[in-house]
Amino acid sequence: MGLRDRLDDDHLSEQGSDRGGSVSHWRQRLLTEINLDDLAMLSMQQRRIRLEKVVGHILSREGPVLSDRERSAMIRRVVDEALGLGVLEPLLADDSVTEIMVNGPDNVYVERRGRVERIDTTFASETQLLQTIDRIVAQVNRRVDESSPMVDARLPSGERVNVIIPPLSLSGPIVTIRRFPKPFTIAQLAAKGSLDEATGSLLAALVRARFNVIIAGGTGSGKTTFLNALSAFAPNHERIVTIEDSAELQLQQEHVIRLESRPPNMEGAGQVSIRDLVRNSLRMRPDRIIVGEVRGAETLDMLQAMNTGHDGSLATVHANSADDAVYRLLTLASMSEVKIPFEAIQDQINAAVDVIVHLSRHADGSRRVSEVGLVASKRREEFRLEPVLRFEAQPLDAHGVVNGEFHRFPLPPHIAQRIINAGEAIPPAFLAPSTARPSHTALGATP
Repeated sequence: MGLRDRLDDDHLSEQGSDRGGSVSHWRQRLLTEINLDDLAMLSMQQRRIRLEKVVGHILSREGPVLSDRERSAMIRRVVDEALGLGVLEPLLADDSVTEIMVNGPDNVYVERRGRVERIDTTFASETQLLQTIDRIVAQVNRRVDESSPMVDARLPSGERVNVIIPPLSLSGPIVTIRRFPKPFTIAQLAAKGSLDEATGSLLAALVRARFNVIIAGGTGSGKTTFLNALSAFAPNHERIVTIEDSAELQLQQEHVIRLESRPPNMEGAGQVSIRDLVRNSLRMRPDRIIVGEVRGAETLDMLQAMNTGHDGSLATVHANSADDAVYRLLTLASMSEVKIPFEAIQDQINAAVDVIVHLSRHADGSRRVSEVGLVASKRREEFRLEPVLRFEAQPLDAHGVVNGEFHRFPLPPHIAQRIINAGEAIPPAFLAPSTARPSHTALGATP
């Protein structure tokens, strides 16, 4: 959608009863006073500054007497409607908001610090909400209508957007916007109580020692944030390929290749799936492959990559426990069009996956590592996990906070030896009493 289309949309329903007049009226006045050719060469931030100045001059000449606060609010709303997503813009500018949920024009919820709350922000009408949706999907050359009522998109600033409209939605147009997860280090997550320092040190050693790690958890449990933090321990000299549906990972290493899947276009052609990217990545000479989330047949390709020289790879999967994660991988891998016997897929998982890290989101909104398990089964044995860590949660206290305790278990001798052979130290908390290797791995980024 072009700049003139955004500024000159007569169908956009406005909240015209606000003190100071209709946003629609002032937007039309703005259109008569700006030079679109001049704006076309400016960045979005420069456009916003220029338009705010023009709207300010118009209000000074023609507008009613407003307080400084009312005047600033009117300028911001006019420019938001001209350049951005209207009433959603202040929410997108609020760093404390991690998710925005629009359930029709009159019901807007946000997530802050793990808690979902309803806010006063509303759209003037369903028409205004649909116009905002059109702006979102137009940026990725998509459309949303009765023939195509579901769309996934990404804002230019990186936020993931899901849209579903009637007739599939009986609650009106629904928009869900997930913000980029703030990049945390493992040390910062440990300081927040998401895991203890000893477990962070162990996970750092496992990544550096090229163990294949699967991060499991439910929706909103922090899998991507944790994956990003763990990936920091991959050595800087390695060639790392990341594969995601929506690019969220923010790796700091020098040699990182970022791949993102592509949905089909309006004609239903041109789709590039996660599986296509996983297969292609094997031809790119990666040292490690990081998959943002496995959710289908690409799981089999990921397991085969882990089994063919790409040790140290990482991925996430939706699962309710560490045990469930293993069986979830089995189910997803069996979705491939290549018919592989159950036992063969089981062999692949037993050989490929070394560590399962399960994350949980608790009743108070906090997110923690609830379990770390090592895949101990071999060949066609039944899946068996060796526990390394478990978090035992206590009931909510009087302040609505979940407390608990991390319980650690000694590493199996062959795992401990593999870590030592890789030149890594093992935190004393995970050593058997008879093991003499009482050193501790730092939580800082890999040198």
